[in-house]
Amino acid sequence: MSIQRIYVLGVPVDICKPQELESRIMELVEKPGAKQIVFLSVWDLLRARRKGEYSECVKNADLVLPVSKSILSGAKFLKKNVPVRYNPFDSVINILSVLTSHLKTLYILGGRKKTLMTAERHVRSTFKGLQVVGRYVGYYPKSVEDDIVQAIYKASPSLVLVSEGIKEKDTWSFTRRNRFSDSIFLYYHDAVGIFSQRITRVNERTFNKGLEIWSEIIRNPLKIFLVFPYMWYLILLLWTRVFKKAD
Repeated sequence: MSIQRIYVLGVPVDICKPQELESRIMELVEKPGAKQIVFLSVWDLLRARRKGEYSECVKNADLVLPVSKSILSGAKFLKKNVPVRYNPFDSVINILSVLTSHLKTLYILGGRKKTLMTAERHVRSTFKGLQVVGRYVGYYPKSVEDDIVQAIYKASPSLVLVSEGIKEKDTWSFTRRNRFSDSIFLYYHDAVGIFSQRITRVNERTFNKGLEIWSEIIRNPLKIFLVFPYMWYLILLLWTRVFKKAD
């Protein structure tokens, strides 16, 4: 199945309709080598415009799903096909449901020990056909990293769900991709926290309105300063639209 890929300010964004998600996930499961799904916010998009590991990670990702309403409005403003916006946690649930229905496997990486154990228990009870083949905490010392990578390689899970406590976030798996076998990697910071019920997920109505940033600001008031990169994003869109700068 072919997923259409557009570029917003030079950054790839995939147009994947909800009804296409299951076939795309299973296509990735069957694809050899390490694969990656990226949840892309508007802040991530701005970061991906700069040269570096994260930019290469996004460009090489097998599926880039937009999570910010601003990316959709940006695509529309640039007169491109408008992608579908995904709620990260709902998407994780849907992906796990797909893997469960096909009796696939999962490895969970991230979180503190107690939080991770609680999250794993809830995942096992919710997705009964999904085999959890391993887990390891985040915030781990560098000395154990080779053991973690080797454990994931040997387990060869269908999906590695990467969460809090992994400093490199999306690029953790990307920079080590040649050391893994056939797994899909997906980073979502709040996954373990929400599954363990330590973190409350964003209200669906708030997300649909594109106001989830206010929940983040409540948790971290310093994020109010994200208004400045957002203004830069709007300027870049206008510049691209007016001068027809090629992506």
